[in-house]
Amino acid sequence: MGSAKKSNTDRRARIEEMRRAEQSRERRNRVLTIAASVVVVAGLVVGGVVLVRSQEDKGSDTAAASDSSGKGKFVTGKDGVKTWEGKLSRNHVAKAVKYASEPPVGGDHNQVWMNCDGDVYTEQVNNTNAVHSLEHGAVWVTYNADAKKADVDALAAKVKKTPYTLMSPLDDQKDPIMLSAWGHQRTVTGASDPNVDKFFEKFVQGEQTPEPGAACTNGLSK
Repeated sequence: MGSAKKSNTDRRARIEEMRRAEQSRERRNRVLTIAASVVVVAGLVVGGVVLVRSQEDKGSDTAAASDSSGKGKFVTGKDGVKTWEGKLSRNHVAKAVKYASEPPVGGDHNQVWMNCDGDVYTEQVNNTNAVHSLEHGAVWVTYNADAKKADVDALAAKVKKTPYTLMSPLDDQKDPIMLSAWGHQRTVTGASDPNVDKFFEKFVQGEQTPEPGAACTNGLSK
């Protein structure tokens, strides 16, 4: 019990440290944005060229959205966790993405993340928004109609008290309950499966996170 409490305390401390780092980055970004705005105002003569290039870039992102999330495959470890071996792209796109797995574990995604500060959704969410949450270090709990209500309720209670997690139904997944992080995934038998805690401990803001400490609030909430 003491070890579990210490583990939870260490995880919360790590998350708070990540959040402080992200807030510092956001302050720097605001300064850079202001400076960039001044440059734009001073350079209105070339504004037309900038606009054309911006539209070309946007068109390129949109076209990429129909591609697969990456070339690769899952490899299952001795602990039952599947790890994606292959490149997972991280472009912001406006259209739906054809992901290589359901639920997806990474790839191109919407520029807006699903709120993942212990958020529990009772309706299916958009994969492209949820993948952005995974990029920020969230664990995504999904379930289909075969999952037992007692398990769903217990998992929802766990998610609600765990920062950098979210939960939602997903009808098209093959197993009743699945846990996903960026590049990693596993099936669990129920809320009492010890692998739930192990997965949370390892992957909530874990080493796999492409953008550690990035926000899980002020995003999209259904």
